[in-house]
Amino acid sequence: MRNVLAGVTLALALSAPASAAIQEEAVTYKDGDTVMKGVVVYDDASKAKRPGIVVVHEWWGITKHTRAEARRFAQQGYTAFVADMYGDAKSADNPMDAGTLMNSVMGNPAAVLRRFNAAREQLAKHPSVDARRIGASGYCMGGAVVLSAARAGADLAGVAAFHPSLGGYRTAQGPVKAKVLVLNGADDPFNKPEQIAALKQDLAAAKADLKFVDYPGAVHAFTNPEATEKGKQFKLPIAYNAEVDRQSKAEATAFFGSVLK
Repeated sequence: MRNVLAGVTLALALSAPASAAIQEEAVTYKDGDTVMKGVVVYDDASKAKRPGIVVVHEWWGITKHTRAEARRFAQQGYTAFVADMYGDAKSADNPMDAGTLMNSVMGNPAAVLRRFNAAREQLAKHPSVDARRIGASGYCMGGAVVLSAARAGADLAGVAAFHPSLGGYRTAQGPVKAKVLVLNGADDPFNKPEQIAALKQDLAAAKADLKFVDYPGAVHAFTNPEATEKGKQFKLPIAYNAEVDRQSKAEATAFFGSVLK
């Protein structure tokens, strides 16, 4: 009898489908002659088409934080695509190299938009994605990227910019179609009052649907758990803030829930 039960148990185990899980797939694509290496992240528990979110990294490049954000979106029912803004998935572990990488791209607004749109295109054609429902989320430098993409008329339902580097924001002509959420550290020394005022004025002129949230006590990079250590190591005014991280992500969850689902 024991052998019979063991056989039945084994048969059931073999016939059951493999358990669903968050999948991460490397994707190689191109911006002209530059090879880009992104990552698509989704939950394979569902076979239905779902909204997509382009995730744009900080000046460090694609890091553990960037991938964690993509996994968080996948767990919420989206397919996320981690965009490679530097090419060949280059990254840096110090401010000098990070600044060099950032300046190599952000100094060329046309290249920024091209690379963002190339990532969006890769996300849109993934079999899990409903290409009519795509948004973007960016962090620090990536926040400026997604704001600039929305301003330039990228085909997006909405963008969320976490602690964006507003010095990298670029204006454009025409209205903004995407809804815009900006999640800013009120004590972020990188974003000057005049830059914030200019952003709000420009988006108002573009008739954007903008929600700008200031978080008192938060500085730059408040969603990145590694920011405090990096700030101490390199004497940078950046730091993780667990409570503001929680609040801002709850805000973004509600935002994407309203514009994409």
